[in-house]
Amino acid sequence: MFNIKTMNKIAPAGLHRFTPGEFQCGDDIETPDAFLVRSAALHEVELPTSLKAIARAGAGVNNVPIDKCSDAGIVVFNTPGANANGVKELVIGTMILASRNVIPATEWVKTLKGKGDEVPNLVEKGKKQFIGPELAGKKLGVIGLGAIGVRVANAARALDMDVYGYDPYLSVEAAWAISRDIYHASSLNDIFQNCDYITIHVPLTPETRGLINAESIAAMKRGVRIFNLARGDLAVSEDVAKGLQCGQVASYVVDFPCDELLDVPGVISIPHLGASTPESEENCATMAASELMDFLKYGIIRNSVNFPNVDLPISAAGRVTIIHKNKPTMLSQITACFAEACINIENIIDKSKKEMAYTIVDVSEERLDAVTDRLRALDGVIRVRVI
Repeated sequence: MFNIKTMNKIAPAGLHRFTPGEFQCGDDIETPDAFLVRSAALHEVELPTSLKAIARAGAGVNNVPIDKCSDAGIVVFNTPGANANGVKELVIGTMILASRNVIPATEWVKTLKGKGDEVPNLVEKGKKQFIGPELAGKKLGVIGLGAIGVRVANAARALDMDVYGYDPYLSVEAAWAISRDIYHASSLNDIFQNCDYITIHVPLTPETRGLINAESIAAMKRGVRIFNLARGDLAVSEDVAKGLQCGQVASYVVDFPCDELLDVPGVISIPHLGASTPESEENCATMAASELMDFLKYGIIRNSVNFPNVDLPISAAGRVTIIHKNKPTMLSQITACFAEACINIENIIDKSKKEMAYTIVDVSEERLDAVTDRLRALDGVIRVRVI
């Protein structure tokens, strides 16, 4: 029986994925094998020694102490793409809102309350101050062509926009999914210099933090509209405000409000609604549950942020998984442990991700105490499991 502790309210569709009799879930589990979490902050939470995995029902993992988990051999999963459609629709919706000045226009209409029969004429006289361009024929730059970026690019192309896509790490899956009509931008400057609209869909890393700043804004077309529904810190708020004040930026849409921009004209601050749809919550919960089930039952890793993806069909009576440091000679030391224990290896796979590595070994033996003791004694081995 595997114990799953829920750290937030999780969509029932996800909880129903867990097989009764094999898994028990709840927020009061005392010795959890895994955490299932949405937005709860885990940085100050004590990680029990029983904990083997954390699944974040969402794409971002800022609320999870990744380094601490890696050191303890805890695999952290996220659910990339599960909320992609919800975010895509919000991006397209906000592009229309920002382009057509819908929000300031509707706020202005409210000021006409009490004017009685004058309202229709006042509307006709005043609407010209909110004129805004159509999307068709404009150039959209999509920075980051992952699950969300590809959908946004394809949807914008269907709206007759000319779409530029930039992603130096474009995956094979994304390449197959993206429309052939998307222009491949060779650099960020290609996006900045050509596009009337720019939307960002990259993770927040030391390299991408402050991607939208005074220098990059200055390189953009005057009157550019910028959309940031990925992470607030991808843009420097002070630089965005200055760009809006001087007219270099026509509007800035952000799904991560900050105090500095709340009262700046031209900013549309959304209260983190990108994945706030019933469908997204169900998709994320279901995907996270499936990841935990595959890992706990079979040792399979899919969509981990701190360990490599490793998938090996079970081909023998016993399976041993080893989480270890990515160091020279580790694999030879691991196989030597099996040889010393006189256990024949039927199948093996070993992959690494930066400084961490993961090995699955299938063997014909079921009693594996002798080899697991040897494996745990190796310098660099963090965790050994028998499945």
